[in-house]
Amino acid sequence: MPGKTPALLAAAVAALALAATAAGGTTPGVSANEILIGGTVPLSGEAAAAANIARGAAAYFAYTNAHGGVYGRTIDYEYLDDGYDPNQTVQDVRKLVQSDGVFAVFGSVGTSENLAVRDFLNQSQVPQLFANSGATAFGADHAKYPWTIGYLPTYRAEGEIYARYIATNLPRARVGVLYQDDSYGNDLLNGFERGLGAKRSLIVSTQGYDPTATDVQAQIAALKGSGANVLCIFAFGKFSIQAFNYAGQLGWTPQIFVNDVSAAAPLMRLAPARTAAGAISIVYLKDPASPAWRKDPGIALYRQILARYGKGIPPGDGYAIAGMASAFTLVDALQHAGRNLTRAGVMKAAASLNEANNPFLLPGIVVRTTPKYRFPVSQVQLQRWTKGHWQLFGGLLPARP
Repeated sequence: MPGKTPALLAAAVAALALAATAAGGTTPGVSANEILIGGTVPLSGEAAAAANIARGAAAYFAYTNAHGGVYGRTIDYEYLDDGYDPNQTVQDVRKLVQSDGVFAVFGSVGTSENLAVRDFLNQSQVPQLFANSGATAFGADHAKYPWTIGYLPTYRAEGEIYARYIATNLPRARVGVLYQDDSYGNDLLNGFERGLGAKRSLIVSTQGYDPTATDVQAQIAALKGSGANVLCIFAFGKFSIQAFNYAGQLGWTPQIFVNDVSAAAPLMRLAPARTAAGAISIVYLKDPASPAWRKDPGIALYRQILARYGKGIPPGDGYAIAGMASAFTLVDALQHAGRNLTRAGVMKAAASLNEANNPFLLPGIVVRTTPKYRFPVSQVQLQRWTKGHWQLFGGLLPARP
């Protein structure tokens, strides 16, 4: 009967829509069998040492897929090379979202890089999950940017921890600070100054550098010339190593504090041994290069995953285990988001974490968030560079921004 055709057609369309919803078909990047996520990382350029963050995450996703995925869906992780250039990050992320149709952007590396795409992703209501940056803004601005969440301990909190240690243990310190003159370096410097409080006069010189510069030789010379006997290196990648090297060439051996993202053991081993000896940093991950974790089950799992799914990644690479840790948390969030996976659902899960079982984090660290507290990792420990590897000292410290 012709009169019933529109009703039958509407019912059929509704049934198809319901089936598509059940299979995740109406959510970009989600099918009955797959979840497509994307991200950016410096596979080339001055910060290419951080590329293994993405490779470590990819290895963990492969391991997850081999063990059934998330509610039967495999995770397909596409990461693009942005060369640590925010302009390229913008192009890459637009491709991932508009052409490739990813469900979410995950684990992209860099503060300026993540800031460059935050507006676009929030306007598009695409989750920007667990950005590999400690910029305070990625948690503090959640009301304005509800689709964004970071992962690392905040740089502001990290700077405060170094300041409190110096003020308490090095009362005669004359501090020189090398910092990257962008949101990343300024966040560290601001936290450091805030942590010193009334003892801010301990800082005798601050030297910023442009992240597009070729070297920091002039800045290190100026810091040595200031009479500083403590050097804070708030720099990334090659600039951090240059700071160690130039200090060594000048015969300068201050007490060094080096920020976490430049403290991976493979990078530290590029520095002159005499200059690096005794350097202090924070840490929230188990260091796969440290003998202290040789028999740890989490490090055993890390090595097992690398051997099977991360061939070519050095087993002592701290960047790779950082990628695995954040990938573990993403899988946790996807599981808590449920079978009917949506973008809004995964953001709700990411803002309601209570993860005490991440095997790649230091014992006692809980990845915890609430809708109003978007700082997943808020505990750290101090470590000292000793005889070619990091040694923990003290207990866990709060790292709230």
